[in-house]
Amino acid sequence: MIDTSVFQGKKAAYFTLGCKLNFSETSTFAKMLQEMGVQTVAKGEQADICLINTCSVTEVADHKCRQAIHRLVRQHPNAFVVVTGCYAQLKPERVSKIEGVDLVLGANEKADLIQFLSDGFISRNSVATYRTQKTKDIKSFAPSCSRGNRTRYFLKVQDGCDYFCTYCTIPYARGFSRNPTIVSLVRQAEEAAREGGKEIVLTGVNIGDFGKTTGEHFLDLVKALDGVEGIQRYRISSLEPDLLSDELIDYCARSRAFMPHYHIPLQSGSDTVLKLMHRHYDRQLFADKIHRIKEVMPDAFIGVDVMVGCRGETPECFEETYDFLRELDVTQLHVFPYSERPGTSALSIPYVVADADKRERSKRLLDLSDEKTHAFYQRYIGSEAEVLFEKAPRGKAMHGFTKNYIRVELAPSEAREEYDNQLMKVQLGDFNHDKTALKATLYG
Repeated sequence: MIDTSVFQGKKAAYFTLGCKLNFSETSTFAKMLQEMGVQTVAKGEQADICLINTCSVTEVADHKCRQAIHRLVRQHPNAFVVVTGCYAQLKPERVSKIEGVDLVLGANEKADLIQFLSDGFISRNSVATYRTQKTKDIKSFAPSCSRGNRTRYFLKVQDGCDYFCTYCTIPYARGFSRNPTIVSLVRQAEEAAREGGKEIVLTGVNIGDFGKTTGEHFLDLVKALDGVEGIQRYRISSLEPDLLSDELIDYCARSRAFMPHYHIPLQSGSDTVLKLMHRHYDRQLFADKIHRIKEVMPDAFIGVDVMVGCRGETPECFEETYDFLRELDVTQLHVFPYSERPGTSALSIPYVVADADKRERSKRLLDLSDEKTHAFYQRYIGSEAEVLFEKAPRGKAMHGFTKNYIRVELAPSEAREEYDNQLMKVQLGDFNHDKTALKATLYG
């Protein structure tokens, strides 16, 4: 039983590292606490509760988590400090030894975060650590559909992963693939619509695997969500290429609300490296999926995850990746240097890439990404588009995105507070000053 009285009048600070899924979960926790009387701390105020949702995808991420914990403990010395997320699951002993930490929750336990927080707040006397020890025992699912400080909602449709790629710790941190029912997710989308939401991003760890625990299918979920009145845009955050079916592509191309926007992890354009990674596809399958998308959605924005410098990536393998991506009709590359993770089977691969080579390879791919994104944006200068605008500080430019995820900037002289969360027709102009968006002029 949760004692809500312990939360009355309290203030909380939140800090999130990592993926959109983490941000969605943190936002949901904040909403739950708000309903119990907890306010989000304002700048300069002291918090009674600090919640830190961590990431552990790389060693750099681990370091940032430790820094964030230390910083919040210093800023809020009397706060009850809760650490959850992937780093808390994988390194609970290390987290619990950080001075000022009161509660450490693993992947299975964060579904009951509010209960643990209530209990810990009352008995606060020593660091409590709760973590499921084995991947197979992580079975809970913490529902999440929240927008935080953004216009877009993030709907968590799946958690965990069954793939066990050689470089990755995610299955150990989040457990095997699991999901709620389509009916429950439709209800959450309907609630977002009642709150005024117009765009929802579907998030998860491996969302194409949706349905493993309920006997349903991701395409069925897409069709059901497409029918929710009030939600005018959906985006799919990330979808493995081997789970991106032609049927799904074709449906999204003719759907009411699913946008021409894909994010597809490639990781490597070398079949040799893909085999070493234990990925579930080859480069030809990936290319076929890109061609299929562009065939039925010529305007689609396609983002691609690429990892550089992993074990086994010889210079020849990297050049294969570079050449493959250069010829592929994609829009943006999300480039990640490989980071060695304890306990992963990649550590047994003998060829090690020097850090200097990782940096050089990253730069080449990032430069290629800039070229591709710039060329994509340039195609739409002078065209008409519909943009969902997001709130901006008074006197600052407003930003938003077109259906195919082109970032748009509306000058401060034209920006209005009432444009927030509104779909508006604009004329797309030239690039803004730092070439991160196209300038827009409103119609009418």
